Amino acid sequence: MTAATTGGGRRLTPGARRILDVASELFYRRGIHAVGVDTIAAESGVTKRTLYDRFGSKDGLLVAYLETRDRRWREQVAARLDEIGDGDRAARVLAPFDVLPVWLEGSERGCSFINAFAELPEPEHPGRQVVVAEKKWLRDLFHRLLTEAGAPRPADLAVQLLSLHEGAVVSTSIAGEARAAAAARAAAALLLDAALAAR
Repeated sequence: MTAATTGGGRRLTPGARRILDVASELFYRRGIHAVGVDTIAAESGVTKRTLYDRFGSKDGLLVAYLETRDRRWREQVAARLDEIGDGDRAARVLAPFDVLPVWLEGSERGCSFINAFAELPEPEHPGRQVVVAEKKWLRDLFHRLLTEAGAPRPADLAVQLLSLHEGAVVSTSIAGEARAAAAARAAAALLLDAALAAR
């Protein structure tokens, strides 16, 4: 993602970029419901009309925030997969775990997607749909990589790896467990090795 686009690929003006940057920080640090458009506009140095012109609504701004986070995460995973290449299919399965420690740096309030999910109980809310899509994407990525590696029962193992991955995020942010990401990767590697040995 470039600095000039949202996660959905919409081109942003410098003013819209500033609004999104400020809103992203506020949503993450204070929570979605605790931050109003008045605060976002004031801290961005724009009028509320400008905010609405650029994003349509607070929900539109929230979706742009979540899409941007989602795009950045997917790009980091894709970059790691590119580093590994196609030769070591087993190593590719663990790519999301490889980038997790860097992703968690500076994430004192945990996962922005999990936080947003907790604040958005309506199933049809567009922000909640972005969150659900992100988690399903990761599960499906594990499934695809496991299938490519020749692991038996890839659907079951994909859910196990997703659970380890997300558990590491929660353990790091809530329990302050700095070793969680490394421990989750080690456990994932054991599960993967056992599955591949059972072929």
